[in-house]
Amino acid sequence: MKLMTHMLAAAGLTLCVAAGAFAQSVSFVEPADGATVSSPFKVKFAVSGMDVKPAGDMAANTGHHHLFINATSIKTGEVIPVDETHLHFGKGQTETEVKLPPGTYKLTMQFANGLHQSYGEAMSKTITVTVK
Repeated sequence: MKLMTHMLAAAGLTLCVAAGAFAQSVSFVEPADGATVSSPFKVKFAVSGMDVKPAGDMAANTGHHHLFINATSIKTGEVIPVDETHLHFGKGQTETEVKLPPGTYKLTMQFANGLHQSYGEAMSKTITVTVK
C-alpha cells in the first residue's frame, strides 16, 4: 500500500509538471494597465510557454508579438492585418517605443506564428493607457 501511495504521488507530480509546461500566455511588462504615460512611451512584451522567433520560423510553440491600437484580438488561425493599428514585430522584438497623441487607448498584444496567423484570444492581452 505504501508503494502504491508513492507511485500515485509521483504520477500526480508528473501530471502537475506536465500541465505547467503547457501553460501559455502573454503579458505586458510595461506599461501597467491603467497607466498614464507621456508620448513616446516604452512597451515591453512577455510570453510564457512559447519561444519568440522571427516571422517565417514555423517551429512548434514559437511566434512573435503584435500590438494593436484600439483593436481587439484576432481569432485563432486568422492572419493579422498590416495597417497603422496592427503593428508587427516580425524580427522577434520584445519591446518597442510607441508615439500616440493625448487620449485614452486600448492596447492589445497578440502572439502569432511565423506566418502571422493568430494564436487567438488565449494568447492576447489587453490593457488601457492614457497618454497625457
